[in-house]
Parts: sequence; C-alpha cells; structure tokens
Amino acid sequence: MASFGGLRKLLMVHGVVTLAAAIVLAFSPGLIPRVAGVQLAPQAYLLAYLLAGAEFGIAFLSFGGSQLTDPRALRLIAGTCIVFHAASALLESYAAYRESGNHVLAANVVARVVIIALFAFFSRRTAK
Repeated sequence: MASFGGLRKLLMVHGVVTLAAAIVLAFSPGLIPRVAGVQLAPQAYLLAYLLAGAEFGIAFLSFGGSQLTDPRALRLIAGTCIVFHAASALLESYAAYRESGNHVLAANVVARVVIIALFAFFSRRTAK
C-alpha cells in the first residue's frame, strides 16, 4: 500500500502558509518586502501583486494535491513546489549577496532549503 500521509500533510501545511503569504502580498504589498529591509514604492506594487498571483496558484496546487492519492501526480506536485522554492532561494541568495548580507533574506533562503528537503524526502517516500 502506498504511503501518502506525510506528503499530503506537508502539502496542506504548505498550502496554508503559501495562501497566507499571497493574502499579505495582495492586501499589504509593501509589508513582506519591508520585513526584508526593502522599501517597495507604491508604483512598484505590481511586482508584489504578480508574486501574490503566483502564491495563490501554488496554494491552490498544494491544497488540491493534498487530496490526491496518485503517486505520480503527488510527485509531480512535489517537484513543482521544489522548483518554485529552489528558484526563489537562488534568486533570494543573489539578492542577499547584493544587499551585503541581508540576514532576513538569508533566513528565508534557509527556510526554503528546509522546505525543498521536506518535499524531496516525502515525495521519495510516496510509493511507485
């Protein structure tokens, strides 16, 4: 019998966290950048809105995936989340480097690496 429990729970938690980030970005577009030490001018809110749209999509994918039992579909969704967080971690690393060691960005990169590791671990445990 396939083991889906851990990955499905991870997808549900991921969906909640990602949805929360999307809502914050949509309704207070400058808040998350400000926490990272970045002032986002109101003229640049479109960037936060575009990211919020992506976050809403990833949250939807995570919630939907948490209800699936097909191993291939679950691994594809986990892989999509891994790519999303890996690309974000790489780009945030570059931003942290340019910001001369922004500790908030560095902490976020570490968090993304942990998320990547969790998705990799639980997607491997999903039986073929």
